Amino acid sequence: MMRLNQLLYAKEIALIAGVLSIGISNKLCHATVLPTSTAIPVRFTHTIDAGKAKPGDAVVAKTIQIVRLPEGQVLPKGASVVGHVVESRRFTFDPTPYAVQQPSYLSIHFDKIVMKGSEMPLNVFVRALASTIDSDDARTPHGIDESDHLGTMVQVGGDQFSPIGKDLLTPDGDVVGYIRKHGVFARLISNEYVDEYASFRCDGTIREQSVAIFSPSACGLYGFDSTYMAENGRRGGSFRLESRHHTVKLYAGSTALFEVNGP
Repeated sequence: MMRLNQLLYAKEIALIAGVLSIGISNKLCHATVLPTSTAIPVRFTHTIDAGKAKPGDAVVAKTIQIVRLPEGQVLPKGASVVGHVVESRRFTFDPTPYAVQQPSYLSIHFDKIVMKGSEMPLNVFVRALASTIDSDDARTPHGIDESDHLGTMVQVGGDQFSPIGKDLLTPDGDVVGYIRKHGVFARLISNEYVDEYASFRCDGTIREQSVAIFSPSACGLYGFDSTYMAENGRRGGSFRLESRHHTVKLYAGSTALFEVNGP
């Protein structure tokens, strides 16, 4: 009798677990197209070297925080964002006097999101891109003063929050986002990226977005020495990094804040 009761109990637990898993999975994204301006924070899983990469080589990044969507749906943390190398070129120094150096470049296009055996087409541009060092730095508490025992988290872009706080603050103390159960969320804030060889604008959003380790105003490159973003993917969906000093490399552990392009 005891053995029978144990079997019945085990079946009951399995049934409850199954119902719970169905409830959770129904919240995952079943949309065919993501809403325009949806922000997707990701981390690159492997290094892409413009001196070795070939057109068509796979590029994979993973979401680092859940992305909330309309009607209670979410993209889960850890979903694969898959793309490919469009074109690349290593840097070759031209010793000709007064020569204008031709840049090394690396162009990448992201095509789809893969999760739980399903795929969703994707058309995104890069709003912000942070090096491995800057990305790791944003995950590490910083002691601002002697009283800051827990340390302050400083986002890519400069905003900050306390590990036990609920508000994301600018250096001036303005609230620009909120720390919730599943990460950092905020309305994106307009800003501009300007480099000697390139520039683009990042627009604000009305709907709250998943920003993870990025400031809502983050725009452009962070921590990339002598590299600039010639294209961010707003036109055609491919972003392009260039350097006139060295071969472009996008290292594993670098992070990006993607944003879904409009139709």
